[in-house]
Amino acid sequence: MAKRVRDAVLDSPTARAKLKPRPKPYFRAIDRGLHLGYRKGKTGGTWIARRYLGEEKYAVEALGSADDRQAADGTVILTFYQAQDRARLRVKEVEEQRRVASFGPTVTVRDAVTAYIEVREASETKLKGGVGLIRDSRSRLTKHVLSNADLANKPLPALTARHLQDWRAGLSRKLAEGTVRRAVNDFKAALNAATRSHAAQLPATIAETIRNGLAASTRLAPVAREAQILSDADIRRIVAAAREVDAAGEWDGDLERLVLVLAATGARFSQVQRMNVADVQVEQQRLMVPVSRKGRGQKQTSHVAVRVAPDVIAALRPIIVGRRGTDRLLLRPRWQMVRIGEWRKTERVTWHSASEMTQPWSAILEKAELPADLVPYALRHSSIVRGLRANLPVRLVAALHDTSSAMIEAHYSAFIIDALDALAALAAVSLTTPAPTQLRSVG
Repeated sequence: MAKRVRDAVLDSPTARAKLKPRPKPYFRAIDRGLHLGYRKGKTGGTWIARRYLGEEKYAVEALGSADDRQAADGTVILTFYQAQDRARLRVKEVEEQRRVASFGPTVTVRDAVTAYIEVREASETKLKGGVGLIRDSRSRLTKHVLSNADLANKPLPALTARHLQDWRAGLSRKLAEGTVRRAVNDFKAALNAATRSHAAQLPATIAETIRNGLAASTRLAPVAREAQILSDADIRRIVAAAREVDAAGEWDGDLERLVLVLAATGARFSQVQRMNVADVQVEQQRLMVPVSRKGRGQKQTSHVAVRVAPDVIAALRPIIVGRRGTDRLLLRPRWQMVRIGEWRKTERVTWHSASEMTQPWSAILEKAELPADLVPYALRHSSIVRGLRANLPVRLVAALHDTSSAMIEAHYSAFIIDALDALAALAAVSLTTPAPTQLRSVG
């Protein structure tokens, strides 16, 4: 920090009261090429900063009022030393603006979001071969960010936490919590990607600005919805209903197998769709589920080993016999319309999007006589809770479902408490009555 300069003529209201009012400021050099000035008026003074630009040219700007008649507040009314700090800060700001300008056009929020969408979709195209591309992030960011001209056209260096907080608050007033969360996550990812790509053009505080600006105003612990936790009997009804809907719709077993694998593993749709034939380990009665692509960085493992019951392996046997290990395990029919109202199956293709389950899933719930608001993700919720109720360690439950212990504890804390309570009950002993006598057989 630069050393503060003392000046007996300017450093106190008493000393400045002796000066004559005049348009020309009383200047004092505080740094090389930087002067702090005091312009004395009839009712008070103003602090002035003067920066040397070279070739006998100067830039002059007002910093704030002097504390001649009112106590300093550090913002509008400044002491002599606060004015020095403000002047030095302005020099740094100007230098930063020049440095940023030297890198070319300023990056805007629109630039950051557009670049993120392009990179994300290019990555998905590479992974999926251009088939079944999901543009949900593009849709959300276009609707909630790019359509907001004031925000989208704002330069990233000028972005403040208040801008982001106002944007998020606007979403929260008209959208469901889940929709807001997904939009915020996409926007945060876009801004963070831009900070890495354009670090030299952005202030050092940009990461903190993004973090604070997009943080939820109230931090509520997320919980799994009770209504989405299914009993084993209900899951069996879903699997049975899937078999009936499969047969009625001529899915050739593909729909039933998808539902069965989702229920047996508790994996996400995006994981199950990437399973290969070789991921079915018949002898070990185990399915090797690919890890999710969520998060950043390199995963420590490529698959999660999940033990399943013999009936699951038996259901998968017909589709692994005679196929290459690198073939996708789960397929689905593709229908082509031959005339209005008439469709014909043409080939079997891989599942691409969870939305492909929407229509048959509704039919499954109706057939199983279960609530229509149940979602396929309920199979994952139920699998996690089943593991907790079986007293499996939280860390193991998390590993089997390709998530973290922290996420399990945050979303399923009530079920962890129930499981721990059941374990604690085993240690309870009767203290007011004698223990039952152990009987031995005689003879």
